[in-house]
Amino acid sequence: MSVRLLVVEDEDEIADFLVRGLREEGFTVERAADGHDGWHRLSTESWDVVLLDWWLPGVEGLTLLQRYRQSGRTTPVLFLTARDAIPDRVRGLDAGADDYLRKPFAFEELLARVRALVRRPDRRAATVLAHAGVTLDLATQQVRRSGRRLDLTAREYALLVLFVRHPGEVLSRTRIYEQVWDERYDGVSNTLEVHVMELRKKLEAHGPRLIQTVRGRGYVFGPEGSE
Repeated sequence: MSVRLLVVEDEDEIADFLVRGLREEGFTVERAADGHDGWHRLSTESWDVVLLDWWLPGVEGLTLLQRYRQSGRTTPVLFLTARDAIPDRVRGLDAGADDYLRKPFAFEELLARVRALVRRPDRRAATVLAHAGVTLDLATQQVRRSGRRLDLTAREYALLVLFVRHPGEVLSRTRIYEQVWDERYDGVSNTLEVHVMELRKKLEAHGPRLIQTVRGRGYVFGPEGSE
C-alpha cells in the first residue's frame, strides 16, 4: 500500500522493534526470520528497501546480498550488523550494500537512512502516486490536493495510499482492515468509519468528495459515479 520494506532479522526483539516503528511511520513492513525465508521473499516478491542483518541462521546476510545482486535486483539494501571493522564494511559494500548501519543504532538514524534510500533519484518516479488531483510522495510522505498540502495522521495516510493505489475499485471493510490495521474486521467496530470521516474532511477542504460509500460493500476512491 505504501513503500514496501523487508526486514531480514533473526533476533525477535530487534525485528519487532523495527517492524513496529517503521509501520508507525507509514511503511508497509514484512519480516523474514532466517536466511532461507529471506531468500525466498527476496526472490519472489518486490521490495522498495531491504534491511538485512549480516548474521542469519541458514544463509548469512552477505551471501544473500551477493545472490540478490547476481540475480539482477537493484533494490536498495541497508546492512545491519554489529561488525564494525573497516574490512567488514568494505566486504558488505563491495557485495552490493547501499548503506551500512552498526548495531546498536538509534531508530531515528535508521529511519533517516531508509528515507534517503527511498529518495534516490532513480526511484523517484516510482514513489509518487497521483489520482484525481491528489498526490502522495511515498518517500517524504507528503500529501497534496490541488497543490495544497494536507496534514494527515499515520493511519489516515496509510488509508489514503490504499485508496489511491486502487482508484475506482470498491474496497471492502475487511480488505481495508487487513491492509491498514493489519487485523480482521470484527463487523462491529466503527474505527474505519471515523478515520474515513476525518480523511474526507481534510480532502474536501480543497475540493469535492473523493471517498464514496458503496452501501453494503465498502468504499471507492474517485469522483462521484466513478465506480
